[in-house]
Amino acid sequence: MEIQTERVRHVVAGSGAAGFQTAIRLFEGGERDVVLITENRKAGTSRNTGSDKQTYYKISLAGDQMDSVANMAQDLFEGGCVDGDTALCEAALSARGFYSLVEMGVPFPESLFGESAGYKTDHDFGRRGTSAGPYTSRLMTERLEEKADRLGIVIYDHLQIIRLLVKNEKIYGFLCLDTETDEYRLIWCENGILATGGPGRLYFDSVYPESQSGANGLALEAGVKGKNLTEWQYGIASRYPRWNVSGTYMQALPVVMSAAEDGTDEREFLLPFFSTREDMMSAIFLKGYQWPFDTDRIWNGSSVIDLLVYQETVLFGRRVYLDFRRNTGNEEICFQKLSKEAYDYLKQAGADKGTPFERLKIMNPQAAEFYKEHGIDLKEQPLEIAVCAQHNNGGLSVDCWWETDVRNLFAVGEASGTHGIKRPGGSALNAGQTGALRASQRILQRCRQTYEKSDKWERETETEKELLREAEMFLETMEHSSGEESLEEAWIHAQKEMSASGGMIRSRDSLLKRYKEIEEELKQFPKGLKIILKSQRSLLFHYRELLLAQRAYTYAMLDYMEHGGKSRGSALYTDQEGRKPLEQLPELFRCRLDQGEHSGMIQEVCMDHRECNAWWRPVREIPKTDLFFENVWKEFRLRNHLIKK
Repeated sequence: MEIQTERVRHVVAGSGAAGFQTAIRLFEGGERDVVLITENRKAGTSRNTGSDKQTYYKISLAGDQMDSVANMAQDLFEGGCVDGDTALCEAALSARGFYSLVEMGVPFPESLFGESAGYKTDHDFGRRGTSAGPYTSRLMTERLEEKADRLGIVIYDHLQIIRLLVKNEKIYGFLCLDTETDEYRLIWCENGILATGGPGRLYFDSVYPESQSGANGLALEAGVKGKNLTEWQYGIASRYPRWNVSGTYMQALPVVMSAAEDGTDEREFLLPFFSTREDMMSAIFLKGYQWPFDTDRIWNGSSVIDLLVYQETVLFGRRVYLDFRRNTGNEEICFQKLSKEAYDYLKQAGADKGTPFERLKIMNPQAAEFYKEHGIDLKEQPLEIAVCAQHNNGGLSVDCWWETDVRNLFAVGEASGTHGIKRPGGSALNAGQTGALRASQRILQRCRQTYEKSDKWERETETEKELLREAEMFLETMEHSSGEESLEEAWIHAQKEMSASGGMIRSRDSLLKRYKEIEEELKQFPKGLKIILKSQRSLLFHYRELLLAQRAYTYAMLDYMEHGGKSRGSALYTDQEGRKPLEQLPELFRCRLDQGEHSGMIQEVCMDHRECNAWWRPVREIPKTDLFFENVWKEFRLRNHLIKK
């Protein structure tokens, strides 16, 4: 195999908000030998996702509300299965990351006097949410990209990472496929930063943009530990385009209906499960606030709606829609009979009248226009929805500098697993900016310490020769396929099986069946597939990464159940000894809640070509820091090599 090789001191993988911020921080810190590699600089979650009012979570910076770094860190920590040191970093650097984006031109709203106003988001104990509209993360990415271009940061586009080159628990480089030329390229590096996002192609029912794939499977294969892989966010989203239908989409009180596959037999399937129409509409309204499915909100909240949508789509094989053209039952709504919260909100917004579309236009015209821009006029046609995977709260295990257990390999953004069971809405955007800053700080500290020895890594070593031989053998193996299943069929089957067994509803039997299927396929990969054409190489490597990720994630879910884990967060683990949310629902939905029994422990998973392993450790508590200024000043100068010990 012919492999082109080159050397770059710092390689940032990923062209989203976290990746661009990391590259910028390194460059501005004095490191000029930085390259950002990406399969498609216009792809990824940051640039291609959003919601009715996409939230950025930050420390409160307006008004007389009492907030502090300690308060915010504690709130993040109490999400469960969160390490306290990363929570403290995300709180302490929140304002710095936010204002960095403001200075780049992200139009976060502020008052006449410069206060950055906030609102309460889900799992938020204050008013820390802010937004630049439905495309907040896109605006962030675009402004960051513009700055990277102004600085002259080198970007290698069309490079798909297909293997991480790791030896003795240290990163040495990235093996890539150039998707434009079909050539293999190996980039040796001293530091690697994975900003490749979450495993967007893990599930069939997904609101991740189709361009988002992720690389966590490759990192896990290379020996990086996975952390909290069981923890996800699922919620109601439109199928085409892929978009969260949260916030005002639900607060506008659309009709929730289903139909047979061919579009016949329309019915409002939620009605039989509620005492009155007003109770049903109040729950739909609440779904806007409580968008992620949450097992704690099945009985005392709106998450029963997610179960009913899941039942209708997955179990009954019907299609579910939101209809903004009419009110439920084609009748006028008596708004005073809604819950007080719903009535007060709609009345104050001036939306206690008309059709759902008219209410949506009053409360959030941008949200109404979004679908029209994508070919769906909510005024004229219904919107197909499903319960979809939206965000992986877990990911790769990192320390307080966002470094993995593989030396010199960092993970920032959704690739890193700094969130726990529950996280405030928008906290992922803050975590991505914080992680970028922390990783770059660590790398810059080491560069200052070892600058005079900077030529060491540039000399070819026996380790590199060995890794190059391994890369050649790996590529040779990928050339041999002789099975009967097409790559496309295998891909869709894998995604559908993951949605059915390891999505919002999980059972031990279905997870074990899927895990064994994955193990068997990986053992002979890619022999079970039909002959792979050269034009299919990219898809083949993506499919392999998908299987590697599914292997670790299904194993984590099985291990969680074997350790007595019960339903929590966004996952309902079926349990015949449990109770059903509603008597009309099937036995499949019987469950028992975890009640915080495992929230002080973190599950980590590691895998190799032979087997997966998992272990549990206590969360790292929030550090008790010495904030006496003179001590902090001295320690800061020592850490950054501004003075000698």
